[in-house]
Amino acid sequence: MKAKKTAKGFDCLAFKDRVQAEIYAETKGMTFAQLRQYFRERVESGPFADLWKRIPSRSERSARHSSRRAS
Repeated sequence: MKAKKTAKGFDCLAFKDRVQAEIYAETKGMTFAQLRQYFRERVESGPFADLWKRIPSRSERSARHSSRRAS
């Protein structure tokens, strides 16, 4: 299925396909641990890094949840 160009000339599906192909090429042959590290580094340095850093970690959420039950 071929994507159509919009009036502004941006083809969202073509962009998504290109980015996915780039990620595949960069991660091909990586172990699961390497993939986790790759995506963690991308998230921490990407455009949403500040937002990501404000989200509590799983251990922080778990500790907060445990303290609520103890009260």
